Amino acid sequence: MKISFLCFDLSDNSLNRAVLLARALAPYYSVELVGPARKGDLWSPMKNLELPVQRFPWKRIPAWFSVVRRLRRAIDGDVLFACKLRPTSFGIGLLEKRRTGKPLIVDIDDWELGFFLRAGFWGRVGRLLNLSNPNGMFYTWLMERRVDRADGILVSNRFLQHRFSGTLVSHCRDTRELDPARFDSREAKRKLGLDGTRVVMFLGTPRAHKGVDDLFAALERLTDPRLRLVIVGADDPSRALPERWSALKSRIVILPPIPAERLPEHLAAADVVAIPQRQTPDTVGQMPAKIFDAMALGKPILSTRVSDIPEVLGDTGYLVEPGNIEEIAETLRHIFDHPEEAQAKGRQARQRCVTLYDTRVMTAALRELVESVVRKHKPV
Repeated sequence: MKISFLCFDLSDNSLNRAVLLARALAPYYSVELVGPARKGDLWSPMKNLELPVQRFPWKRIPAWFSVVRRLRRAIDGDVLFACKLRPTSFGIGLLEKRRTGKPLIVDIDDWELGFFLRAGFWGRVGRLLNLSNPNGMFYTWLMERRVDRADGILVSNRFLQHRFSGTLVSHCRDTRELDPARFDSREAKRKLGLDGTRVVMFLGTPRAHKGVDDLFAALERLTDPRLRLVIVGADDPSRALPERWSALKSRIVILPPIPAERLPEHLAAADVVAIPQRQTPDTVGQMPAKIFDAMALGKPILSTRVSDIPEVLGDTGYLVEPGNIEEIAETLRHIFDHPEEAQAKGRQARQRCVTLYDTRVMTAALRELVESVVRKHKPV
C-alpha cells in the first residue's frame, strides 16, 4: 500500500512534520511527498531528504489551477495524507478524494487561521481580500469548514484536538538517534568557537511570537560575561538581530539553518535550551517541535506556559509566564547557579521523551489510524 503525503509547501519548515510522519510509516508502507515549493526547492534543512518527493511550482491564482491539474495527476497513493489544513494540501486531498474515492487523512499541527488573526483589523482585511494567494485567509477558512470530510484527523496538541477532534500525536523523536551519550558537549562547543562559555540555545527561525525578543531582553539583564545566546536557524543571520539589541552583539551568535542531520551536534553545545513562546493567536494552537529535540538530548529546558508545553514537560523543565522577561532572566540565572539540578531535570526530560514521545509511540498511533481508515473503505 502506498501513502501520498500532500504537503502545502515543500520549501516551508512545515516539511519537518510531514517528513516525521512519512519516516514513521516508511518501514510499513510505500510513501511519497507531493506538493508545491514556493521558494523553488526543499526547505533547506531537508535538502538531503532520502524520501521520494514530487515537487511542483507555486503560483498565484489563476495560474495555480494549471499546477493543480499537474499535481493531481502525479498523486498515485492508495491513501491520501494531507499535511496541514491548507488548500494546497488538504484542498488537493479533497479534490482527489471526490474524484477517486480514496481515503483522506489530514494532519493538523497548527491553527492556520491564527496566523492571520494576529494581524490588526486592517491587516486582517487585507489578508481576507488577498484572493490570489491559494493559501489565503478566505480559502484557509473554507478548509476549516470542511475538515469533517476527512476520513481521519491527526492533531499535534490539545487546542487543536478540542477544535477539530482527532487523534493526538505529538512531534515525537527517535531517542536512539538523539542519545546524549553519542555527543560530546565540550567538543560541540569547541567546533562552534564557544569554549569556556555558558550557552543558551534557541532553535528555529527567530520570530516575534516565538519570544526571541524576550530572550534578548533577558540577556541584557544578565551580566555574566561567559553567557552566550546562540540562535540556530535564522534565514538571514546578518539581519536577525534588531538594531535595538546591537549592544548585545558580542554575546549573541546567530547561525543559518543547518541540515537536519547536523542538529544534534549543534544542540549538544547547549547548556540550556530556551523556548520562550508568547501567548498569541498563532501560538495557542502550536506545539514547538524543538522542545522534543531538547528533551531527547537530555538538555535543561526553559519554556513558557503556552499550549501543551506544561503537559509535555511535566516537572522536567523550567516554566515561566509568557512575556515575563524578568522571570526568564531570573530562571536562567537559577539554572546556571544550580547546574546539578538543571542536569538532573535534563535527564528526567529525556526519560519522559523515551517513554511518551519516542517515534515508536508515533508509529504505533499512525499505523492504527491508517489501518482503521483503510478498513472502513474496504468494500463489504
